[in-house]
Amino acid sequence: MKKFTFLLIIMLFFLAVCNIFGQETPYPFEVKKTGKGNQSLLFIPGFASSGEVWNETTAKFEKNFTCYTLTMAGFAGTKPQADASFKDWEKAIAAYIKNNKINKPVIIGHSMGGGLALAIAADYPELTGKIIIVDALPCLAAMADPDFISKENNDCSATISQLTAMNDEQFRKMQTQTIPRLLADPSMQETVINWSMRSDRKTFAKMYCDFSNTDLREKIKNIQCPSLILLESYFANLKPTIESQYKNLKNADMQYATKGLHFIMYDDKDWYFNQLTNFLSAK
Repeated sequence: MKKFTFLLIIMLFFLAVCNIFGQETPYPFEVKKTGKGNQSLLFIPGFASSGEVWNETTAKFEKNFTCYTLTMAGFAGTKPQADASFKDWEKAIAAYIKNNKINKPVIIGHSMGGGLALAIAADYPELTGKIIIVDALPCLAAMADPDFISKENNDCSATISQLTAMNDEQFRKMQTQTIPRLLADPSMQETVINWSMRSDRKTFAKMYCDFSNTDLREKIKNIQCPSLILLESYFANLKPTIESQYKNLKNADMQYATKGLHFIMYDDKDWYFNQLTNFLSAK
């Protein structure tokens, strides 16, 4: 009887351990899977944006591709997770690709999502088929300070305190002033503002601070896959500065939009779709 009891205790302990460690770790994003096709596209939206920013893009390509569209935790009404960071988000997206056996997806990222796509392709080159970067730079801070060096232990507490202290009216006013500088299409401005209004304020502040401290200029030399870099029209005036940031990226096709601002998928739609179609169809 004692032997049976001992074995039962051991078995229950084993089952408990299996249950704890067998549980799927929650990813810091929600995923919408659509379409069908042997080749997969994985979409990462930009800062405080919903995965809905890719709706027209997935509608165009989901007949021939399997599309995985992310919305990052804490953005646009998605449930936040504690201690969000650029590096942890990068690791989690790579883990999702591995765990779901997505074979060499084309990773398409806008803004901070483009930064994540660059980081994943650099740190996990074996996972990535191609990347498409929609108006993102390896080091945003270096635009203002060419000698910028990222901090080892960056303290984001001041940024978090400042933004979380704002009431909704103050925050909306800030976003209402900011978004028209990033998005020329007036029909979409309120949508994008509302995404930021529905974002968790602490996540908003932390990721703004964290991404501002991110420098991928050296790391991108590890990227092996073909890369399409789509940049807003204004950046054509700053080509030497922009292209110096990308000098370590091999096998890259850099293109500048013909009009509009940061949200190229809305502001220069026909040009954007032509670029994606040509790049995705190229062998």
